[in-house]
Amino acid sequence: MSRVGIYGGTFDPIHLGHLRVITSLFEKDLIDQLLVVPAGQPLLRKNAPIATGAQRRKMCELAISTLPTEFQNKIEVNPIEILREGPSYAIDTVHAICATYPEDSIFLVVGSDAFANLSQWHRVEELLDLVSIICIDRPGYPSQGIDIQALDIEATTIREGRSADVTENVATFIRENALYDNQ
Repeated sequence: MSRVGIYGGTFDPIHLGHLRVITSLFEKDLIDQLLVVPAGQPLLRKNAPIATGAQRRKMCELAISTLPTEFQNKIEVNPIEILREGPSYAIDTVHAICATYPEDSIFLVVGSDAFANLSQWHRVEELLDLVSIICIDRPGYPSQGIDIQALDIEATTIREGRSADVTENVATFIRENALYDNQ
């Protein structure tokens, strides 16, 4: 039996803070493999993503390619949500992943900000019956989980040009595709 983590997010763009979470999951031996799942149509977010699903998937792949090989071999960028039409619900993604990994334990990785809003998630009781939650503490939010010394980075500051906290290959992709006005 393997421990499969699901790390979902808008990843608009994926940044160094996300990579810190990913590497910490393996360094702390919390999971054996990880599915990074860019959100399709996130419902609990005020604004729609700027980058397309395909662009966000590519940025995730680029960022993960900068990690040590020992981690890369355990990570898959899974497009399940960006390929699904309509709203993205974690419960639908979890059902599909449970069907793909029927003998494994499934862990949902969330930040303390998302964890605080878990009660708003679609069919949350059913979701919690299927997964175990790994809550990662985020700077500026109450401590509710694992302290990994998370970086205080928000994708908004990157999109607004006030931060460059992405890998070099992701920064190049952003510039080449003119994704955010201030890049």
